[in-house]
Amino acid sequence: MLPVLLDFKFIKIYTFGIFLVLAFFWGSFLLWRIIRLTSQKEDLIFDGLFLSITGGLFVSRVVYVALNFEKFGFDILKFILINGYPGLSLYGALIGAFISLYVFFLLKKINFRDVADYFITPLFIALTFGKLGSFFSGSEIGSKTKFPIALKYFGYDGFRHLTPLYEAIFFCLGAYISYKLIFEVRRERFRKGFVFYFFCWYFALIYILFDKIKANPLYLIPFKSGQAGFSFNFILSGVILLIVSVYFLINFRSSLLAYGKIAYKKITKRFAGSFGDRSKKSAKTDRGIEKK
Repeated sequence: MLPVLLDFKFIKIYTFGIFLVLAFFWGSFLLWRIIRLTSQKEDLIFDGLFLSITGGLFVSRVVYVALNFEKFGFDILKFILINGYPGLSLYGALIGAFISLYVFFLLKKINFRDVADYFITPLFIALTFGKLGSFFSGSEIGSKTKFPIALKYFGYDGFRHLTPLYEAIFFCLGAYISYKLIFEVRRERFRKGFVFYFFCWYFALIYILFDKIKANPLYLIPFKSGQAGFSFNFILSGVILLIVSVYFLINFRSSLLAYGKIAYKKITKRFAGSFGDRSKKSAKTDRGIEKK
C-alpha cells in the first residue's frame, strides 16, 4: 500500500488526503446537480453542507478520543494535534454532521425531511472515495484470511481481507440505489425522508457485515475466552439496524409493498420480452432450415 503518494522533502502528500479531497469535490458536485431538481436555494444548502462537515469532524474526533481515552486522557494538545495523534470515528462524523445539518435547517425554518434525502447520494459517493483512500493508503486493514483474493500488508503477518475495498463497492451500489429512490420520493411513491432512513439502515447493515473482518477493532464487550467480541461499531450498527427496520415496517410497509409489486412487474416483463424475442428468433431459424 502507499500511505504517502508524493514526498517533496519539505512537504508530503498523503494518499488518504487526496481521496478525501476527491470525496469532497465529487460529493459537492453531485449535491449541486441533485439540489437543482428542487426549489431550495443552493447557497443555503451549501452553507448547511460546510457547517455539517465542521460539526462532523469535531464530533468524529470527540468520539474517537472517548473510545481511546487511555491513549489521550485529558490532554487537550493530543486532541488538537491530529497529525501527531491521528484518529477519527466515522460514526461520530455522521452523527455530528446530521445533528449540525438538522439544527441549521431548524434555525432556517426548513423541514429537515424536505432536504435530507438529497444529501444521501453525495454522501454515499464521498464514503466510496473515503474507503478507496483507506484501501490504497493501507490505513484500514482486514483480518487474516485464506481467501484467494487477499493482500499482504507491511507490518502484518499473513494475507488480509480487502475490507475497505468491499465497503467501497457496496457504498457505490448504495449511491446508485439512493439516486433511484430520490425520484421515487419525487413521484410520491415514498414519503419524504425515506432515502435518509434507507441510508441509516444500509450503512448499519454494511458495517455489521464487514466488522468481523477488520483488524484491530475496539471491542467494548470482549469475550473471556480470548475470541473476538463486539466492537463499538458493531453494537451501534445493530441498534440502528433494528430501530430503522421496525420503523420501515410501521411507516413504510404499504409503500414498500406497492413499490415491490411495480418492480416485480417490470422485471417479469423484461424477462418475458427477452424470452419472447429468443423464441421468435429460434422459430425463424427453424423455418429457414425447413425451407432449405
